[in-house]
Amino acid sequence: MMNATLPSPSAAMAGESLKPEWLRLPAPGSRCRFTGLSRSTLNELTIPGPANAGTPPVKSVVLRKRGALRGIRLISYDSLMGYLNELA
Repeated sequence: MMNATLPSPSAAMAGESLKPEWLRLPAPGSRCRFTGLSRSTLNELTIPGPANAGTPPVKSVVLRKRGALRGIRLISYDSLMGYLNELA
């Protein structure tokens, strides 16, 4: 018989408190689970455009395959939280 070890409840809860290094944009119509900001607001903070005078205040990267037009935008957690703390 195999002995399976299950993580203790305290270990599982400790994993929930870890902060991510990168955040993925939330699905359309939903909000970021860490900040409560909408997808549109996060896009305004991370994509160069008229809303931020061409200089986004929050660092982000786009992961895409070679030759692809679309990709996955990842937002730096530390950059986003730093920006929000500056506003507070």
